[in-house]
Parts: sequence; C-alpha cells; structure tokens
Amino acid sequence: MKKNVTRADIPNLVKTELIPRLKTHRIFTFTGSLGAGKTTTVKELLSQCGITEPVTSPTFTYVNTYQAPSGCTFHHFDLYRLETIGAFVAAGFDELLAQQDAYCLIEWPACISELLQHPPLNQQVCSISISYDPAHENLRLFHITP
Repeated sequence: MKKNVTRADIPNLVKTELIPRLKTHRIFTFTGSLGAGKTTTVKELLSQCGITEPVTSPTFTYVNTYQAPSGCTFHHFDLYRLETIGAFVAAGFDELLAQQDAYCLIEWPACISELLQHPPLNQQVCSISISYDPAHENLRLFHITP
C-alpha cells in the first residue's frame, strides 16, 4: 500500500492501515529520514491502542515498554545509534523481539534487518517506509508492506 498523507491524516492512516495489521503482525519497522514522521506514527499507533502516558523516542535507551489497558505490551525501539546485530543481542533485545505476546515497534531497523528476514520473525513483520519531499513539508508518502 502506498499513500500520500498530510500530518493531519496520520490518525486515519493508523486506524485504517496499521491497527488492522495488529491481528496478523507483531513486529512493525519504521524507516525514513530524520523528521519523516516515524515517531509521530508510533505515538499515534500507541495512542489508538490506549496508551495514555507520554510516548517518547528511546533514542538513548534504545527501548521503551508500554502496557495498554487491554494487557498488550508494546516495545518501542529506536536503533538509530545501535550499529550491529551483535550489540542488539548483547543488550538482550532479541529476547524482547521473541516475545510472542508483545508487539515491537522498531524505528531505524537497518542494523537488525538480517535478523528480521529469518523465520519465524519474517512472517510477523510489517514494514512502514515514510518519505517526504522537502518542497512539500506537510506531505508524507507511506509505503506499507505487506
């Protein structure tokens, strides 16, 4: 699915395109340049799942965990500063990724992309790529697969 949206359209995009995918996917990767809207989209997804506490990007801690009123656990990763799969595993993050009863929302997933390509994880990944044209500051192109 490819769709151009404004920032104001992100809540509807999350509602119609991402929330339904929670039934079939538990790992959501978010790629895009700085300022593209990765964290904004994650915040909206968590909000629509009932998270009321402030959601911040875990840029320096790498992961924040949130518990929804429904009992669902969400691990929000920001791997911008993480350089290798080895560092990811050494930190124990692979254990969070393996939790079958939790969702993982991963910003900057490139350093663990090889890990996500292997079964059983590869069947659980939904990829969200966000891009923008600096000439159209409010317009974002979302590419969501599958």
